[in-house]
Amino acid sequence: MTARTISTRRLDLLPLRVEHAEEMAVVLSDPALHTFIGGTPETAQALRSRYQRMTAGSPDPAVTWLNWVIRLRDESCLTGTVQATISLDGHGGIGAVAEIAWVVGTPWQGRGIATEAAQGLAGWLSWPPVHAIIAHVHPEHRASAAVAAAAGLTPTDAWHDGEIRWHRSVLPG
Repeated sequence: MTARTISTRRLDLLPLRVEHAEEMAVVLSDPALHTFIGGTPETAQALRSRYQRMTAGSPDPAVTWLNWVIRLRDESCLTGTVQATISLDGHGGIGAVAEIAWVVGTPWQGRGIATEAAQGLAGWLSWPPVHAIIAHVHPEHRASAAVAAAAGLTPTDAWHDGEIRWHRSVLPG
């Protein structure tokens, strides 16, 4: 699987490139974005280095990293990111699980961008070999829980690193 452009009503999810680092450093510069995910905003140079590692791909051949920036078409600007980590599920290599995540910069929050991007990503992932989509959401992050629900995921009783695991089964097409 390779990241390809995914278009939704208002957005283009563009495969991540190192060149996105400069604009994304501004998009992700609000320390409040890290309240639930930890860490601090990164400089453009730090993002460039991280994006180089990410675009080089996973060192594990059983894992695929897919990363996109979210472009708001009408404003011609980047607003955040979505990602999917695809892993073989351990059942004889017949299927894969996609773990997804999203972040939208503070100035664009509350406009449905994360929801639309996550729905577009989940829809794109809903075909073989992916048979399940999961996300991990901090229990106090109501906005992120709403995004997960809108993308068709439901909360489970499972926890991972202090976050609730959300799940969506992908039915064979």
